[in-house]
Amino acid sequence: MQIQLLRHATLVIEVGGRRLMVDPMLGARENADPIPNTPNQVRNPMVKLPYDDGTLLQLIASLDGVIVTHLHSDHWDRRAVELLPKSLPLLCQPGNEERLQSDGFHDVTPIADSLGWKGITLTRTGGQHGTGEIGERMGTVSGFVLQADDEPVLYIAGDTIWCADVEAALAAYQPDVIVVNSGAAQFLVGDPITMTSADVFEVCRAAPDSAVIAVHMDSINHCLLTRRALSTAAEEAGFSDQLRIPTNGEVLAY
Repeated sequence: MQIQLLRHATLVIEVGGRRLMVDPMLGARENADPIPNTPNQVRNPMVKLPYDDGTLLQLIASLDGVIVTHLHSDHWDRRAVELLPKSLPLLCQPGNEERLQSDGFHDVTPIADSLGWKGITLTRTGGQHGTGEIGERMGTVSGFVLQADDEPVLYIAGDTIWCADVEAALAAYQPDVIVVNSGAAQFLVGDPITMTSADVFEVCRAAPDSAVIAVHMDSINHCLLTRRALSTAAEEAGFSDQLRIPTNGEVLAY
């Protein structure tokens, strides 16, 4: 298994002989307005992709499918709609298929529970995209567990804080590799809507034998926790050996 971070939550995963992109946000640097009501009002994304357009198109041409955990613009943007072939299979959470079909994609499959797809079993998991009223307004989000013969079990938690859904997924699937969306994304009021360093460390404690990969940082203006701050906190908390914090373009192999 190989996992490459392109930027933010956009991953390229090679598993079971297939290549999947997760949560494609493919727009150019600073092409979008800041997310409003947040402390850091700069344009998004704050950094460019690690590939030029030609290399990105070659990568897209090699994909077998795309997983879309939810439809917020930092996980599914207009450039992704423009660049991805309309025949490319999209796998999503229930309720998002109509939007993806309206974007012109012909092969859209919502996963309510579990799906066998091209030699990979994908199982949808729940999450909590924040707390209180803000969490409710963020809407439904999903994670996905990927299982294939002779491969590590991979759990992509999605946009969630540490919560009962994440704890249950860790207990049920015993993943070998876990990808968490950190960054402690936050508005001017309310609690963070993605994982803080404390949330990431709860995952590490709950799954001490798993490799944990933290992404979703240093790209979008409302993500206030940086890679550097998380790395420092992980060293102080004793999780440096378990936690990986990849840079954009970095490939991790398991």
